[in-house]
Amino acid sequence: MDHKDNLLGVLKTLFKWKKQIITVCIIAGVGSIVISLLMDNYYESYTTFYAASPDQALPEPVGMEAGERDYYGESEDMDRILTIAESNEVANYLIQRFKLYEHYDIDSTHKFAAFNVGKAFRSHYNVKKTKYDAIEISVEDKEPAMAAAMANAARDKVSEIAQGIIKGGQDLKIKTMKQTISDKIDYLRVLNDSMQHVRKRFGVYNTLTQSEGLAKQISQAESRKARETARRGILAGKKKAIWRDTISMIDAMVSGMDQQLIKLNSMLDLFNQGVGQVELLEQIHEEASEQMSLDQERLKQLEAKRNSYINTIFVVENGEVPLRKSRPKRSIICLAAVMIAFLLSIILILIMDVYKDVNWRDIVYAK
Repeated sequence: MDHKDNLLGVLKTLFKWKKQIITVCIIAGVGSIVISLLMDNYYESYTTFYAASPDQALPEPVGMEAGERDYYGESEDMDRILTIAESNEVANYLIQRFKLYEHYDIDSTHKFAAFNVGKAFRSHYNVKKTKYDAIEISVEDKEPAMAAAMANAARDKVSEIAQGIIKGGQDLKIKTMKQTISDKIDYLRVLNDSMQHVRKRFGVYNTLTQSEGLAKQISQAESRKARETARRGILAGKKKAIWRDTISMIDAMVSGMDQQLIKLNSMLDLFNQGVGQVELLEQIHEEASEQMSLDQERLKQLEAKRNSYINTIFVVENGEVPLRKSRPKRSIICLAAVMIAFLLSIILILIMDVYKDVNWRDIVYAK
């Protein structure tokens, strides 16, 4: 049996080249040690936080009971915060604030300076969602304090941008609400003019007491007329001359009462024609006034909420100054280099042993 076709033959071949394999591994190990020692140490700092619910930016409802509100954001709120954290606005802010052109030794006058500094920054900046649905921002840097400062600054900038988005929506809502209130004020002014016109036309000034007062006056006038008419009838049957003037006076009084009744009935008819319109306008005016009062109260609360601090995140852990480096892992680098060198040496030796009898010159120069 040919030993080349079994494991024993392979081991024999490798044993024959053991010095070369060991030499390659030593060179790879020493080289990786030298290279890893020349590599800069990087320190990673991270901050963890949860997204807050936008419900906290809403004012308390007016005229109704406050419902339950969420404090922690849902998945869409987390996605919004993640999008902000990965945005160019945050990156550009950190680049300018921490002077990363100088820090990363990038020429700011170069044509691709912005691209290069952005690429360098992104290689040290990471945003992710943890398995507990929190958001983590991590920053690597050669200086531990710099890494912590950048991580915290990135988180604070994310919160600031998120607040700006919410406040922008509040500004638009405040503007719309102010326009709505202005329109309602104009509408109430038109209603007032209409009510004044209808009241003046139909003589309706108090829908609650005026009808009762007119009916009472008519009843009293009719009672007086009936009494005086009865007196006239009684006196007319008497034949004393002295009563003729009294009868004339009674006739005048009855005639005046007739005119008064005609006037009162006319006023009552006119009142009845207009009271429905006035009551309808009063009802519309009252409802519109109440709604405007509610809108004005909502506007005050919304403006107060707009001018207050809106919590957009809940910080779980601040970025701390790291005490241990995050990379390079020099021991892993050295072990990996030695293992790769060892495996490549074995593969190369086995290939050379299999094809050692081949005349490569004849193959290369064959016609």
